[in-house]
Amino acid sequence: MERRDKTNYYLDIAETVLERGTCIRRKYGAIIVKNDEIISTGYAGAPRGRKNCSELGFCLRDKLGIPRGERYEKCRSVHAEANAIISAPRRDMIGAVMYLAGRDMTTGELVKDANCCAMCKKMVINAGIEKVVVRDTQDNYREINVSDWIEDDDSLSEIFGY
Repeated sequence: MERRDKTNYYLDIAETVLERGTCIRRKYGAIIVKNDEIISTGYAGAPRGRKNCSELGFCLRDKLGIPRGERYEKCRSVHAEANAIISAPRRDMIGAVMYLAGRDMTTGELVKDANCCAMCKKMVINAGIEKVVVRDTQDNYREINVSDWIEDDDSLSEIFGY
C-alpha cells in the first residue's frame, strides 16, 4: 500500500474539519501545522451564540447577489482561517504552515482557485504564518508564500474578489 504524502495528509484533515462548517454557500476547513504538529483547526461558522446560516436557512450574501470574494462584512461566518488563528498561540504560528480546503455546497465539489479573502490574508500575515497550502483537487494543491502577499499588496488595487 502506498503511503499518502504529508501535504495531502494535512489537506485531508483540513477537508475533514470543513465538515463542521455551517455555511450553506461554501464550507472551508483550515489547520495550522508547525514542526509536523497540528497547532489548531478552524472551520467557517457564525460567532458563538449567533445563529448559523444553516439554522437560518439562507445566506445573506446569496440573497443580496454578492459575488465570491466581495463584501465579507455581510458574511455571518467567522472564516476557517480566522478561527484557526484565534485558537492558536502566536508563538506557535510564527513560521507555521496553514492548510486550507474548501467545498462548494451547491455542487459538492472542491472550491476551484480557493484563496484567503483580503481580511484573512491580513490575519495570516500578522499571525506570522509562513506558507498557505490550498487544495485544488483531491491530490493537487498550491503553495503560497505569505511573503508574496506582503510584497504584492492587493489591498492597494481596485480589483475585488479572487
